[in-house]
Amino acid sequence: MLLAERDSRLPLPTAVLAGNDRCAMGLLMALARAGVDVPRDMSVIGYDDSHLSHLMPIGLTTVRQDAVLMAEHAVRFAVQRLEDEGLEPREAVLDPKLVVRGTSGPVPSDGPEG
Repeated sequence: MLLAERDSRLPLPTAVLAGNDRCAMGLLMALARAGVDVPRDMSVIGYDDSHLSHLMPIGLTTVRQDAVLMAEHAVRFAVQRLEDEGLEPREAVLDPKLVVRGTSGPVPSDGPEG
């Protein structure tokens, strides 16, 4: 989204989920320069709950995955494949957790649902 080039007649999205916390932080800075109030005008959510999510003046709402549990699964699956070369690849689905902080809020009253 190029904020400077967007059609001002079109409404902003009510929320953006960034691919990671670093991208979310860049978006927060761009929105601040454009005069967009987060979270009043738009919610911003990062992904991975990195140490960066705590560095902004307003805490970044983010999605956390259990990195230790992911590593445990990866190592266990790798060892099993080394011990049995005929073993098919496996996957594990881990539930992420939404960590609500200061960059998310209700849809603005003039938004699509307001």
